[in-house]
Amino acid sequence: MVAARIPGPEGRIARIVNTLEGLSFNFGPTLLEWMEHRAPDTYAAVLAADRASLARLGHGNAIAMPYHHAILPLSTLDDKRTEVRWGIADFRRRFGREPEGMWLPETAVDEETLEVLATEGIRFTILAPHQVTSLPAGGMPGLYRTSTGDSIALFVYDGAISHDVAFGALVRDAEAWFDRLLAPDEKGKPRRLVGVATDGETYGHHHKFGEMALARVLTRLVETPRVRVENFASFLARHPASEEVKVVSPSAWSCAHGVERWRSDCGCRIAPERATQQAWRAPLRDAVGWLGAELETLYRREGARVLVDAYRAREHYGDVVGTDGSTIRSYIRDQVRADASPEEVTRAGELLEMVRGALRSFTSCGWFFDDIGGIETVEVLRYAARAIELSGSDRDRLDQGFSDRLAPALSNDRALGTGRDIYLRHARPQIAPVARVAAGIAAAHRYAPDAAEATGYGVEANGDHLTLVHQRTGRRFTTETVVERRGLGVAVTVTLSGTGEPEHLNLHELPERQREAVTNALRAECVERWFSTGERARLSHGEVSLREVTQSSLRDAVAALANDHSAVALARATELLELFENLGGWVPFEVQTRFYRIWKGAADVGSLNQLARAMGFAVEGERGTGSGER
Repeated sequence: MVAARIPGPEGRIARIVNTLEGLSFNFGPTLLEWMEHRAPDTYAAVLAADRASLARLGHGNAIAMPYHHAILPLSTLDDKRTEVRWGIADFRRRFGREPEGMWLPETAVDEETLEVLATEGIRFTILAPHQVTSLPAGGMPGLYRTSTGDSIALFVYDGAISHDVAFGALVRDAEAWFDRLLAPDEKGKPRRLVGVATDGETYGHHHKFGEMALARVLTRLVETPRVRVENFASFLARHPASEEVKVVSPSAWSCAHGVERWRSDCGCRIAPERATQQAWRAPLRDAVGWLGAELETLYRREGARVLVDAYRAREHYGDVVGTDGSTIRSYIRDQVRADASPEEVTRAGELLEMVRGALRSFTSCGWFFDDIGGIETVEVLRYAARAIELSGSDRDRLDQGFSDRLAPALSNDRALGTGRDIYLRHARPQIAPVARVAAGIAAAHRYAPDAAEATGYGVEANGDHLTLVHQRTGRRFTTETVVERRGLGVAVTVTLSGTGEPEHLNLHELPERQREAVTNALRAECVERWFSTGERARLSHGEVSLREVTQSSLRDAVAALANDHSAVALARATELLELFENLGGWVPFEVQTRFYRIWKGAADVGSLNQLARAMGFAVEGERGTGSGER
């Protein structure tokens, strides 16, 4: 969206525009945090779009969001306030101004949520048509008065047009989209305001080239007399809300049953054609809600001992939560008692991170989709597992209580079992996270030094000893590591100081960045060792794929065994076989056949047995090998 092409004559590109300069937009703070480090050019374009609109209209296009994508009507009042305050603080730090509007996740709303928004100075939010009891004429904003006497403006987007852009054909036809925007209302009268709300992924992800259609529509609108393209904030400044409205409470745009999609088997799901049940949503909500309450009690109890003001420390953690580790640790030091020990400072950081983990575990995607075994729910369970890990002496009790409450949640996939099974197998770490990080760093130091850094940790290396410093909490972990080469893999043993219990990890258990880097390094060694000069040249020129040339080399290596059973010849065939399988290939049948004939005709069969096993053959004398007759 920040780089949309507008075609000119003969299909050539006339301009590339940042469409965010022409519309109201919001990004989740956690996404912006990722973009800041992983997609800095796109991140800069997002901030630039807000500055450009601020200069043009006097009001920026960017709209704030609660910090996590939680369904606020299902949150406690304290969590509502925290999510809103953290979202405002993150917005202020990134965009350099106070937010005027706030987009609610899934537009989920109730009276208490609007009261929190108004109290925190938010001037407007945007809802779906069915969430307001009566709609002001002409698309004008409605005025909602809270029980405390505050007020907030409610814009209502055009449901039909929004649906046809996101799910229909309009995003593929800019002219039809343009015409719909300028069409009169059902009484034939021009509309003062037409608001359209869609997900950002509509443009390019769900609909290829959708960003080009959007750019074309915006261009046509700007060129049309008596049409003003602006954001909600600037419109509100010119046309303050005056007609009072009430909200349907609780409600959300993506659930026809209020907010039941995030706590019950209401019937809303992604694939209605499939006979699946979502009864698992209720026990998941119960488990996460129970854990959140337990962790809040623990935070207040322990926080009172180490923090000057535990409530204030939590609420203002949003000022730094999306920043770098040194800024976070500096904030924590400012919040602890003057006489706090270094260990108490570290513990204060863990308590605040525990709160963050608890809030993340309410992320709406965990309930939105059709099965508790989906990647979205597993991620929510991982957030919960991290919060439990930071709970200290209560960890075992909380882990047991959480997993027990997940037991009634049944997956639609019988192989996955219950929520408890999924949590224990796929969410709760089987290997200590710090051991996994240390193993990845140690392996990278040996084979791929450019990847020897860890997200979330500072690293101090001294031979086989690594000290990892958690960037948010300051917790230090000292480890001893041993790295062994295993063909095209590695085995890493990590011993964490103070535990004495070693953790044993293979290549596939390392963190993704180190796993990929080490894998590529070992593959490159194999290519250099066993490929001919001609094969390497063809590979570098792009004439063949790595898999194609590996298969050819493997075929030659096996054929060579007919006359050569030396250690070098066996190593060549073995490593090429491992590389081919590593690249996702099955052992070619013709290679197995050629090897079988060589193996069975060899005078020293035993020297080939290990390779035979790798090829998939049963070796005589091994347990489980029989006649194979059927």
